[in-house]
Amino acid sequence: MRLLFADVATGYLPIAILFLTVVTLAALIVLISHILPKQHRSGPVKDAIYESGVEPIGDARRRFNIRFYLVAMLFLLFDVELIFMYPWAILFHRRAMGEDIAPPGAAVPGTGFFLVEMAIFVVVLLIGYVYAWRRRVFTIT
Repeated sequence: MRLLFADVATGYLPIAILFLTVVTLAALIVLISHILPKQHRSGPVKDAIYESGVEPIGDARRRFNIRFYLVAMLFLLFDVELIFMYPWAILFHRRAMGEDIAPPGAAVPGTGFFLVEMAIFVVVLLIGYVYAWRRRVFTIT
């Protein structure tokens, strides 16, 4: 039992060191900012509103076209798709190399199962993409 605890503690040692380093640096930065004298540099140019190199024109609460939000949601959808594809690709590669990826006693699916599974996933996403394309979500007008 003691040996198991030592192995676990050794495994978490780098994380503990990183955590202590981050906490120490954060505390030092806050402490130094309170110790150093404050410099008040202000003026009309310094106090002017500045956004990405362009002076703001008009109201900040203007309405955007709904297509902007639809494209943003589609971007998130296809971005999340990659989150699901990455673990699948790792498991597919391991299975293709002959590694046993299932728990002991469980059935191990073949690579064909993995390909069909991902093909169904991609087809469902493509149906959604074609639907959005036909609904003219991607047009700018």
